Amino acid sequence: MTSAVPEPARDAPQWAPPSAEPAPAPERVTGREVLGYLLGRAWRAVQAVATVIRPIGWAAITGAILLWTLGPMFGWRELTTGAIALTVVIVACALFLLGRTAHDIDLVLARDGVIVGDTARGEVAIANTTATALAAARIVLPIGRDRGVFSVRRLASGENVAETFEMPTRRRGVLPVGPVSVLRGDPLGLFERIERRADPVELFVHPRTAWFGGESLGFVRDLEGLPTRDLARDDIAFHALSEYQPGDDLRHVHWRSTARTGTMMVRTYEETRRSHFVIGLSRSRDEYRSDAEFELAVSIAASVARRGVRDSFDVELRTQLAVLRGDDERRMLDSFSRIEHARIRDGIDELGAVIGSEAPSASFVTLVTGRGASTSDVRAAVSRIPSGARALVCVADEDADPTIRRIGDADVVSVGRLDQLPRVMRRVLG
Repeated sequence: MTSAVPEPARDAPQWAPPSAEPAPAPERVTGREVLGYLLGRAWRAVQAVATVIRPIGWAAITGAILLWTLGPMFGWRELTTGAIALTVVIVACALFLLGRTAHDIDLVLARDGVIVGDTARGEVAIANTTATALAAARIVLPIGRDRGVFSVRRLASGENVAETFEMPTRRRGVLPVGPVSVLRGDPLGLFERIERRADPVELFVHPRTAWFGGESLGFVRDLEGLPTRDLARDDIAFHALSEYQPGDDLRHVHWRSTARTGTMMVRTYEETRRSHFVIGLSRSRDEYRSDAEFELAVSIAASVARRGVRDSFDVELRTQLAVLRGDDERRMLDSFSRIEHARIRDGIDELGAVIGSEAPSASFVTLVTGRGASTSDVRAAVSRIPSGARALVCVADEDADPTIRRIGDADVVSVGRLDQLPRVMRRVLG
């Protein structure tokens, strides 16, 4: 007896395999592309090898090639023997490059800001964070244009050491320290492999400054501001009553006087100003007779700026080329570390014009320049600073006796040494 197989319903959908789209044909790689790829890899390998060969290594390799060429050519056994010996030395020195340099290195400065002439100190912490020991190596620490090299002994797994270093600072500026690298090389100095391990840091070498006392440099700030001769419709220091003008604030109407005179009268005030302290340092090389005179000018400007910051003024530092930060003492000194003189056309007169146009609310303006600035240039600079602002011009005149004179509306002081500045400023500020 056979069992009947049920037939599928006529209306039931028949299953069919999904239609597969034909796979795209692989792109054909030409022989030129393969050759270009191989040559590129070979060139990068040659560059990597070339970076570890020092000049004396290139000389040794070139000498070995010449000896191998000339010895068999002329049949001189001495040259062939020299070629063999030199090749053995080159290969033996190259073996010193083998090995891992997986040191974990951290660079720390005791202080990232020092005064020029002081000694900066730092530490390089070296650790072995791998599971195996690391061979002895040399550590390279670039400091400015120089570099220091010190040896590190073999480190077991988990072991660490610390190396301290000192850096004398001979001139003001920003000194890059690092990057710290691990150096592997041979005793003869033919090859050298350097692997970077720690990022560089910046050491700010600040200018020397002198502290001086005396009266406040500018106006006292905010609600305690000193009144000026400029009149304002809305302020604190009352001046007089005047007739109402369209646009005056009705809150300042003096109703009693208005009723008595029959004319609407409003109060007018003497304008008070914030303590906006602007220091302009000329960077024109033509105004300074030497680098030392420019450094004296920077120290004078930094000394006046420090006094302004400590008096809680809004200090603004300006040169012909930039506006520098002066919102706190450290940032202000860092800004002075970056300043360099340059051969620019604009002198102290143009600097005064820029301050007059871009800092009209300044209450005290100090201009600093060198002995090379002419009296006419100084007079032009003073005439262009904001009206109503107190003006002071400091002239760096290396090794000269201090003097005080008057040009236009400004006191002009000449200083030959930084230690003369406090006495001169006390006389000027009263």
